[in-house]
Amino acid sequence: MPDKAICNFLKEHHILTLAVADNNIPWCATCYYVYQPDENRFILTSEPQTRHIQAVVKGNNARVAGAIALETKLVGKIRGVQFSGMIHVLEGENLVKAKAAYLKKFPVARLVPGLHLWEVKVDLFKLTDNRLGFGKKLLWKAGDEAN
Repeated sequence: MPDKAICNFLKEHHILTLAVADNNIPWCATCYYVYQPDENRFILTSEPQTRHIQAVVKGNNARVAGAIALETKLVGKIRGVQFSGMIHVLEGENLVKAKAAYLKKFPVARLVPGLHLWEVKVDLFKLTDNRLGFGKKLLWKAGDEAN
């Protein structure tokens, strides 16, 4: 599991920017998310026909990156997370558990017919937190727990 500071930051926010590539052409999308630290994954919803999901599906390229940032003009309070991982559509029992968590955080999503949920299994986090010192970074990589 990532550092507590990373998990706490992710709990404080609910929108991420997801980056994909389609034939070496980058694209970003903004998505609401739920982060589940025990499974180290983001759960997000997106329609299959969106440009970012099409890039993942048609290009058979599940590798994604993203960022979550606190907007502030105060340099000493700048905080943000960058991440990378693999994205997959959720199905079966995994979908049921993810859907319950997503609807708990975003009840209005119940109004969306045919809610399509995706998970991003994270393999790298980098937290920048200037409150800890200018440019202070915390890095977490999958497998760090074994070290």
